[in-house]
Amino acid sequence: MIQLTHQTIDSAAFVRQAQSPDAGAVVLFLGSTRRMTNGRETRTLFYDSYEEMAEKELTNLEAEARRRWALTECFIIHRLGEVPLGEASVAIVVASPHRRDAFDAGQWLIDTLKQSVPIWKQEHWADGTTDWVHPMPLSNHTTKSDN
Repeated sequence: MIQLTHQTIDSAAFVRQAQSPDAGAVVLFLGSTRRMTNGRETRTLFYDSYEEMAEKELTNLEAEARRRWALTECFIIHRLGEVPLGEASVAIVVASPHRRDAFDAGQWLIDTLKQSVPIWKQEHWADGTTDWVHPMPLSNHTTKSDN
């Protein structure tokens, strides 16, 4: 299941939905608005997207994850609009009979989502300036700036 929303993401509800007697592992990834990015203080984030295209790409990612791993459930939820400090902008919940598939699918989903889904992030800095951050190839991501 994929979802674009302007509401707060209720990750606990998605985890509950993913739990089943067939799932020995449920993995949750939350990408949240952090205060500091590369030495600059963030006030808030704003996400925008080409929604029809983003939904199509998210649907493709879910289908590919289900094809590659033995998943019993797969949820990809991305928030649009303003996301205050500490709140989640993206949630990925995957369930599978075994933990390796759940971990691998979850990591692949967030890495690929950041690379290929037309969702753009605008940083609103504490000094009043803003910057758009566009998706970039995986080779350009660093662990310090990933979320």
